[in-house]
Amino acid sequence: MTDRTSFQTALIHNEYVAPEGFAAFPQAIHHASTVLFKDVASMRSRSWQDKTAYTYGLHGTPTTFTLEARLAAIEDGKHCLLAPSGLSAIAMVDFAFLKSGDDVLIPDNVYNPNRELANWLSHDFGITARYYDPLIGSGIADLIQPNTKLIWTEAPGSVSMEVPDIPAICEAAHAKGVLVALDNTWSAGIALRAFDLGVDIVMQALTKYQSGGSDVLMGAVITQDQTLNHRLELAHMRLGFGVSADDSYLVLRSLPTMKLRFEAHDAAARKIANWLQTRPEIATVLHPALPECPGHEIWKRDFSGAGGLFSILFDPSYAEAQTDRFVDSLKLFKIGFSWGGVNSLAVPYRMQHMRHNWPHQGQLVRLNIGLEDPQDLIADIEQAFKAL
Repeated sequence: MTDRTSFQTALIHNEYVAPEGFAAFPQAIHHASTVLFKDVASMRSRSWQDKTAYTYGLHGTPTTFTLEARLAAIEDGKHCLLAPSGLSAIAMVDFAFLKSGDDVLIPDNVYNPNRELANWLSHDFGITARYYDPLIGSGIADLIQPNTKLIWTEAPGSVSMEVPDIPAICEAAHAKGVLVALDNTWSAGIALRAFDLGVDIVMQALTKYQSGGSDVLMGAVITQDQTLNHRLELAHMRLGFGVSADDSYLVLRSLPTMKLRFEAHDAAARKIANWLQTRPEIATVLHPALPECPGHEIWKRDFSGAGGLFSILFDPSYAEAQTDRFVDSLKLFKIGFSWGGVNSLAVPYRMQHMRHNWPHQGQLVRLNIGLEDPQDLIADIEQAFKAL
């Protein structure tokens, strides 16, 4: 403060600058809406699409740029954009590549909010959304129309667990100039190399394994092609998508342990899934690493791991009220959506309401296997079976 500066102004304007040279393991958290420029020329010369400089907090800070770069590297991509949730990342892709009169193909086992979004686009925006058998493979060529611009895939379906033939779908799509987007949330970019299989656009919900704490909502869209990224950037900007620096930091903090956690989830889930196969209450265990799961051979070919999410189908003799009692009787498993956190979860689904031509009669319950001791989780399921 000087004699010429009021106390109030001095509270706002201070000449102190912290010394350079500080180094630590955590990424710094940069909070900003307003980004400062040294002069007018600097302001006018910068573009919000140039990630070597900063223009406004919505378009990125050192914290968000760092997270984007690290996520792109995990997927072996070149460009990444962050969104406030997995669903908003899906919306970014749709609005970047679809317009009135276009057609989009979506697997019938898709993440249900993706279906709701597609139905909204179809009802109010003049975009045709059609659903296909997730195991269609190269047969998808017969569904591609002249106005088909985008094919969504999900590997596997996050409830019914069918594993699609991504390379076959990509080959058929690219032969007709159609883009393929993959929801790669289940494998977190660890167990499936999407771009190696021909995928054009990868979407992930960072809410899951990347966060690992069941406390962050965030999504990402990753590409290798600059032209595709440019269209995504325009949609990102026009939709006003931004993420907080604090949430970005939480994901950055969790990334170094993500592979270790994913492998621990995977090992525990396989142990529990194999045990469930022996139980008379269960008709089918829908775990991609097990032969009875649709698309298992494709999983063996394309995946290197499985994570902690799978579903079980109860014997058809059990009614919904009974399987609901089973879920209510679980003590370590809590009832809640999502996966990838340390806590185990269980959710019953009414598949006949979600899927066209659902072929199974038994009630479906999806399990997220957390990081508890798997023997304790087995004991919890075993005691809950008594409620049947």
